[in-house]
Amino acid sequence: MEILEKTKARVFKFGDKTADGNSTMKNLLGGKGANLAEMSSIGIPVPPGFTITTEVCTEYNLLGQEAVVEMIKDEVEASIAKIESQMGTIFGDKDNPLLVSVRSGARVSMPGMMDTVLNLGMNDEVVLGLAKKTNNEVFAWDSYRRFIQMYGGVVLGMKPASKEDIDPFEEIMEHLKDKRGIELDTDFTVQDLQDLVYDFKDAVKKRTGHDFPTNPWDQLWGAVIAVFNSWNGSRAIYYRNMNGYPADWGTAVNVQAMVYGNMGENSGTGVCFTRDAGTGENIFNGEYLINAQGEDVVAGVRTPQQITKTGSERWAELAKVEEEDRAENYPSLEELMPEMFKELNAYQDNLEKHYRDMQDMEFTIQDGKMWILQTRNGKRTGAAMVKIAMDLLKEGMIDEKEALLIIEPNKLDELLHPIFDPKALKRAHVIAQGLPASPGAATGKIVFFADEANKYKNSILVRIETSPEDLEGMNIAKGILTARGGMTSHAAVVARGMGKCCISGAGALKINYKNRTLTVGDHEYHEGDWISLNGSTGNIIEGKVATMEPELSGEFAEVMELSDKYGIMKVRTNADSPKDAKVARGFGAQGIGLTRTEHMFFEVDRIKAMREMILADTVKGRKQALEDLLPMQRADFEGIFEAMEGLPVTIRLLDPPLHEFVPHQLATQKELAEEMHISLQAVKNKVSELEEFNPMLGHRGCRLGNTYPEITEMQTRAIIEAALNLKERGVICKPEIMVPLIGTVQEFVMQEQIIRSTANKIFEESNDTIEYLVGTMIEIPRAALMADRIAEHADFFSFGTNDLTQMTFGYSRDDAGKFLPIYIEKGILKVDPFEVLDQEGVGQLVKIATERGRSTKPNLKIGICGEHGGEPSSVEFCYKTGMDYVSCSPYRVPIARLVSAQAAIKGTL
Repeated sequence: MEILEKTKARVFKFGDKTADGNSTMKNLLGGKGANLAEMSSIGIPVPPGFTITTEVCTEYNLLGQEAVVEMIKDEVEASIAKIESQMGTIFGDKDNPLLVSVRSGARVSMPGMMDTVLNLGMNDEVVLGLAKKTNNEVFAWDSYRRFIQMYGGVVLGMKPASKEDIDPFEEIMEHLKDKRGIELDTDFTVQDLQDLVYDFKDAVKKRTGHDFPTNPWDQLWGAVIAVFNSWNGSRAIYYRNMNGYPADWGTAVNVQAMVYGNMGENSGTGVCFTRDAGTGENIFNGEYLINAQGEDVVAGVRTPQQITKTGSERWAELAKVEEEDRAENYPSLEELMPEMFKELNAYQDNLEKHYRDMQDMEFTIQDGKMWILQTRNGKRTGAAMVKIAMDLLKEGMIDEKEALLIIEPNKLDELLHPIFDPKALKRAHVIAQGLPASPGAATGKIVFFADEANKYKNSILVRIETSPEDLEGMNIAKGILTARGGMTSHAAVVARGMGKCCISGAGALKINYKNRTLTVGDHEYHEGDWISLNGSTGNIIEGKVATMEPELSGEFAEVMELSDKYGIMKVRTNADSPKDAKVARGFGAQGIGLTRTEHMFFEVDRIKAMREMILADTVKGRKQALEDLLPMQRADFEGIFEAMEGLPVTIRLLDPPLHEFVPHQLATQKELAEEMHISLQAVKNKVSELEEFNPMLGHRGCRLGNTYPEITEMQTRAIIEAALNLKERGVICKPEIMVPLIGTVQEFVMQEQIIRSTANKIFEESNDTIEYLVGTMIEIPRAALMADRIAEHADFFSFGTNDLTQMTFGYSRDDAGKFLPIYIEKGILKVDPFEVLDQEGVGQLVKIATERGRSTKPNLKIGICGEHGGEPSSVEFCYKTGMDYVSCSPYRVPIARLVSAQAAIKGTL
C-alpha cells in the first residue's frame, strides 16, 4: 500500500526564496502550504518552514499517532535544522531559541475551522533567554502566556466549561485586569505576565491532572497531532458538510519560524484584502494592530485599525469618530508606518497579479521588517465574486472563460435573496451602528447562543464576538451581530464566506449572556425580540423591516450573458404555475422541463372534484368528475404556456398514488360523505382500499393512466385545447407530454396511443392542429436498460433522478434521513445521493439509457428534471453525458446556466 511507502516525501520545505513545492500542489500541501512555497519561490519574504502533507493526515487516521510520528520523524527533524540554519537560532536552546508556529492548511480555505498554535518551543528557561536576547521582558513573557493559552486550548482541551462561561484563560486574565484596574492586554506589566504564566500552568494542572509540557519536541508533536485531530473535529466536519468537501481530503500541517508582531510599538500584525471582499470594489483594504500577534486581529478582542487612510476615514465615519480623534488615536498603517505600508502595498499588487484573483493576506511587522505569512484566494460574498470576476476581465487580467471559471456557482444564490424595501428603510428606527462586515438584509428574533439559533424560524445571532465553535449557529441564523471585532474578525470572514449578513464591532451594544439581554443606551432588548440588520450600511434596526425581490442587472446580467455565450446545454425550469414560470423566465430559463399536474389538484375548489373522481365506482362517474376538472386544468396550462411563449413546456401526467388525494381525517371524511350524498362507511372503505404497503412502488404514474385511461384523456385534452386556444390568440406554444414511471415498452405505447388518439379527436373537433411531442421519464432502472426499445416510440427522455436514485439504491426518500447522516459520517457514502447525483451508480444508468436511446434515435431529445438539475457537479455530469438540457427550480436557473458554461469551457481545456 502507498501509505506504507518509506521513500516518498512527506515533508516539503520552503524559505529563503526557495521551495520544494508550488501553488499547483494544493491537494498535497494544502492551500496554505502550496501558497507559502509559491511566495517563497517568487521572492516574497516568507518566514522559513515546512509542510507535512495531507497524505500524512490520511495515514494518521488509518495507522495512528505512533506509526506516523515514526514515519516522518527524520524528515521533520531535518526540516527544523534547515529553519535553524536560515534563522540563526536553535530549537529548544535557552540562549538563542527558535520558536515556531503550527497551523493547519486544507486544500480549500476553511477560516477558523481548524487549529493554530503560536510561539511553540517556550518553557521557563527559553523565556528568560528570549527576554535577554531581545532585551524585552514584556515581549518574552507575553509570548509565553500566549503560547500556554493557545496550546492549552488546542492541544490540551482547555475549553469553557459551559456556553455561558468564557475561555478559562480569558477568565484568569479578566480577573487580573479587574484587580489591576486595566483594560487592555498591552497594559500588563512583566510581573502581571509572569503571574499569568504561573496561573495558566496551575489551571492546566488542575484541569488535566498533568504539568504543562516543557520539552519543545514534545510540544511540537503534540501540536502536529492536534492539527490532524482538528480535521475530524465537530467544527471542521460541519464546515465540510456545509460546503460538500470530502472527509478523505485531510489537512496539511504548516510549521514556520515565528516572527513577532508583539515586540513593541515598531511591530504589528494584520490581515488585508487586495479588493473589498464584501462588495468587490477594487480597493486595497484591511486591518492591523500594533504590538500584537495574528490571532488578536481575527479574535476581535481588540478593535483593529485600518490599513489605508481611505479605509480609516470610512471607518471613522461609520463609527462616528471625529477626524482629529481618528488621526491621533486610530491612525491607519499608511499614516503610522508609511514605509511598511508602501512595502505591503507593493506585495499585495504583485500577488494579485501573480494569482490573477483577489487575495486574502496575513502579515507581521517585526521590529520594522515586513513578513508575509499567508496568501490565498479570498473568500467573498456572491455580489463581490461577480463584480471581481467582471472587473478582472475588463482590466485584462483574465479572459472571458477564466472569468466564468473563477465564479463559484452556488454563491450566485446570494444575489437572489430578498433585499430591504427602500420605503420601509426610510421609516425604520436605527438603534445602533456597526461595521458592514458582510452585505445583505436580515430580520429575525434575537438569540445569544449559537446552539440555540434554530429556536426561532428566523433568528439573529447576537454575540460579544464569535468563535469557530459558533459555526453551525452562524449558518442557521439569518444574520450575525457582534459587539467586538473589525472587518477581518472571525464573524466577518466566516459570514462573507457563507454569504450571510453580518454587522461587527457595534461598540454601543452591551450584551449579557447570563440574563440574555442586549442593551443599547437606555433600551433593553431580550431574547426573542425582533431586530433587523442592514449589512450594507451597518445599521442595526429595531423590529421587522419589509423586504422585496432583488433586481438582477449590472455585473450579474453580464455574467449570465457570458454564460449563455459559452453554454451549450440549455437550462429549463421546474414550474407548476404561471407565477413560477415567469420568475424562471426572468432568470433566463429556456423552457419548462417539468410541470407537475398533481399540484394543481390540491387547491380547495379542485380537490373536491378530484375526490369525486376517485370515489366514483364507474367509468361514467369518473368521466363526469373529470369533466369538472377539465376547464381548471386547461386554464392552468394556458397560463403556463403564455408565460413560456415560444419555449418548450414539458408536462408530466398524473404521477402520485390516488391515496394522496383522499381525506384521512375523520372530520374531512364526514364532510366529503355529506357533499357526495354517500355514507361515511363508503368513504372509509375507499380510503382503506387505496392504502398501499409501499405506495412509491404502487398504483401510480403510468399505471394510473393505463388502468384509468379517462384520466390521461382528460389531461391530454386540457393540454392540447389550451395550446390551440392560445394559438388562436397568436401565442406560440410547444407542448411536450411526458408519461411518468414506465418500466416496460408496452406501458409507454399504451399511454402514447391514448394521448395521440385524444389529440387527433381534438384536432378534428377544432379543425386545427398544433405540433406536440410525447416522451417519457426514465426513473425506473428497467426503463434505463430498455431505452433503445423505448426510443422507438418516445420523442424525448427526461431523467427523473429522484425516483431513479431511490430505486437504484433501494433507499426510501422519505425514510433515508434516519440513516444517511450516519452513513456519511462513517464514510459509507461521501454525500447524500438525493442532493448530489451518484455518478458511479445512478449516473451509469443515465449514461446507458442515453447511449441506448440515441443508438435507436440519434437526435433523441434528452434532459433531466430531478432535484439534481440545479446541483453544480450533477449539471456538469449531465453536460458530459450529452444531455440537451437540465431542468431545475426557478431560483437555481442562474446557477445551472453558469455551470453549463463552465462545463463546456472545461471540456475545451
